[in-house]
Amino acid sequence: MAPVRKLRMAVIGAGRLGSFHAQKLAARQDVQLVAVVDPSPAARDRLASACGAEALAHHKAVLGQIDAAVLAAPTFLHFAVGMDLLRAGVHCLIEKPLAARLDEADQLVDLARQQGVVLQVGHIERFNPAFEAALPLVRNPKYIEAVRASPYTFRSTDIGAVLDLMIHDIELVLALTHASVRRVEALGLSVLGGHEDAANARIEFSNGCVASLSVCRVGYEAVRRMHIWAPAGFASIDFAARKVRLVRPSPEVLQRRLRLDNLSPEEIEYWKAHLAEQHLPNEEIQPDAADALALELEDFIASIRQGRSPRVSGQHGRDALAVAELVLEKISSHVWEEGLVGPLAAPAPSILPMPHWTETPAPVEAPPIRKAAG
Repeated sequence: MAPVRKLRMAVIGAGRLGSFHAQKLAARQDVQLVAVVDPSPAARDRLASACGAEALAHHKAVLGQIDAAVLAAPTFLHFAVGMDLLRAGVHCLIEKPLAARLDEADQLVDLARQQGVVLQVGHIERFNPAFEAALPLVRNPKYIEAVRASPYTFRSTDIGAVLDLMIHDIELVLALTHASVRRVEALGLSVLGGHEDAANARIEFSNGCVASLSVCRVGYEAVRRMHIWAPAGFASIDFAARKVRLVRPSPEVLQRRLRLDNLSPEEIEYWKAHLAEQHLPNEEIQPDAADALALELEDFIASIRQGRSPRVSGQHGRDALAVAELVLEKISSHVWEEGLVGPLAAPAPSILPMPHWTETPAPVEAPPIRKAAG
């Protein structure tokens, strides 16, 4: 049997996420990591050297030398770089969000279809084993509640918390509901810049399902949780710990045959002690440890070799971005007191200038760094 030809690949973007991709690809026996591309000489040289690849400053320099690429550059570059790669017939895994705007995402999806190449979007939570373990119990969900928060990371500063964090949960919700969006309500708050740093959205679907999504990227702890109510049961997913708690109601509960009104005092005391174990039994599942990023790359490579659609296709990424844009539209039009609109919910400070002040304040110099003695 002839050996399988190695897939020639490049990673575009040598930041934190691009580094993870490059390291995993370099370790695969069926992939040749041809190049690491980044405009920063220090970043690309460091990563390329560690992975045994060529360091390049521009993505066009690698065209004609690769079969596939992982695009992990800042979001505002996804469209231009992605279009160049797809035009050259390069299979692409583009990190989420697929693009900065819906019209750009549409063009990327259309071009990939015309070129007959794989376009995958890096919604990595779809490969989280806790989410996969919950799926059999929560089909046709009725209500979904998700909270995703983190301390400020100083990454993805070109986008706000909706495209940075909430889009993860939007894509998961779309994968669960399989329904069109009927209505969106949302608000957001800017803390450190012009983009929203915290946001909440209520999304209603055509099948009656409602999703409440909250995100914050200026929090004090990392939280990635989702609660799902479905006809067959309830799931509480901790994406960070990769564990899930499943509640499977008894037939009496599912068939509405359990009556807990008009109970005697003795019956109330009994059910206080035994209701959960008899009618709302739950189990905590900790799936075997799995590397979600490695599984995502495995799916990308298998999709290329087998000529099939990946688990999270360009269309899936496009649909998530479409809902995210609806959320952002509601955030930008949310009216606060005093006529304020959008995520900047507080007016600019009103300070009475003194005569000696200039219109443009002088820049504040950073304090000198003290060197340790000795």
